[in-house]
Amino acid sequence: MKHSSKKKIFSIIELKKIYDEMFNSQIEIPQFIGNEKLFSGIKHSIYPPHDNKKIIGYWHEGSEKDIINAINYSLSVQKDWLNLSFKERISIFLKVVDLISGPYRDKLNAATMIGQSKKIFQSERDSDCKLRDDLKNHIDFANKIYKKKNLIPLNYKGFVVAITQFNFSFVEIPYWIVIMGNVVLWKPSEMQLLTANVLMEIFKIAGIPDGIINLLLINIKKITNVGLTHPNFGGVTFKGPIKDYKIILKKIKKYIFKYKTYPMFFGKTIGKNFLLVHSSYNSKKVSTAILAGAFEYQGQKSSSISIAYIPKKLWKNKLKKILIEKILSLKIGSPRNFSNFITSVIDKISFLKIKLYIEKSSSDKNILIGGKCDSSKGFFITPTVIETNNPYYFFEEIYSPVITIFIYEEYNWKNILFLIKNSNKFITGSIFCIDKSIISSVKKKLYNLNLNFHY
Repeated sequence: MKHSSKKKIFSIIELKKIYDEMFNSQIEIPQFIGNEKLFSGIKHSIYPPHDNKKIIGYWHEGSEKDIINAINYSLSVQKDWLNLSFKERISIFLKVVDLISGPYRDKLNAATMIGQSKKIFQSERDSDCKLRDDLKNHIDFANKIYKKKNLIPLNYKGFVVAITQFNFSFVEIPYWIVIMGNVVLWKPSEMQLLTANVLMEIFKIAGIPDGIINLLLINIKKITNVGLTHPNFGGVTFKGPIKDYKIILKKIKKYIFKYKTYPMFFGKTIGKNFLLVHSSYNSKKVSTAILAGAFEYQGQKSSSISIAYIPKKLWKNKLKKILIEKILSLKIGSPRNFSNFITSVIDKISFLKIKLYIEKSSSDKNILIGGKCDSSKGFFITPTVIETNNPYYFFEEIYSPVITIFIYEEYNWKNILFLIKNSNKFITGSIFCIDKSIISSVKKKLYNLNLNFHY
């Protein structure tokens, strides 16, 4: 299938102009249900996390009645969308790709920078590159499925609920589900509504029919109480805290015999990731990995490093000094200033949770550097390093610019591997080691984890 992406040339001047226009506007974000934009009048402020006194607009909260209306409308158009030829559905999403890379590139970047406090490097990688590539991959995979005569396309006899978190735009909704002919009720995080609103605009212009993707501005409790108890519930995709993950699973289990079909569930929770360093490795490379892994986007990603296991000799000789010097050189502030490496955490709730943890660490006298929390202008927390000999010290699910350094004696290497293997908190991990025989041993011991190796 031929397709020519009309990628827009990046311009800092133009991006800053759009950023300033959006930052100084007063936007009203409605719900998108069927062919309507619904402004309920129940309004909530929208403010940039890095400038929490600046109101840039409002979003309109929906009701349980809106959920029912969205379900009914989506089911009424589902058959027509499914009966549309696969090539026609693909052509619509190729238009979405062109719009993201072309005329809407700067607008998506600006919305991500303002609403989610991402610096330009992160925003460009997320709302343009990954979002575009993700869509292209979905299109390619869907195309391969349709070419396989013995495979049945994934069409759900009902609607799918998509619940998304603030930290990425490229996984906003399950595009592959829509491409395959299904309908979606999308409940985004309150802190990603600027990008969600821009994406809905793109979907409309690209030609996605009304009611195929419905944007609901309703809290998760209401969306699960109504959506997940409906007979036509066909599935859910979710990314967020494990407590909400468990609530969703419990709800599906309770109503499983009420559904007209067995629903699918795609879930991803936040977790913790580690960095394990062998004594043979280079201090400068490890310090760079810690900076990027722990502090990029303020540690608010599932891949962020929460704890690093460092051999005592390497830490004392060079690494500690190098890491402190690099952290002191980092600039913190608004993403509008492209020289800033650190911006704010996402909201007040997150800020207070991190602050409380830091205060506990401070009372234990474990903070090596950082620990300053200031919400007078925005929700800013300086990059924080906690040094400890307690390997269980930092084991909470928390998105933050905080990393714990656990110092171990070299002879305890195997004990550290045992500790990591028997933890149920880690999603991924990175191993820094130049000895290939040791790496081979690590692969065997930690076979249950998704690992990255650095030689």
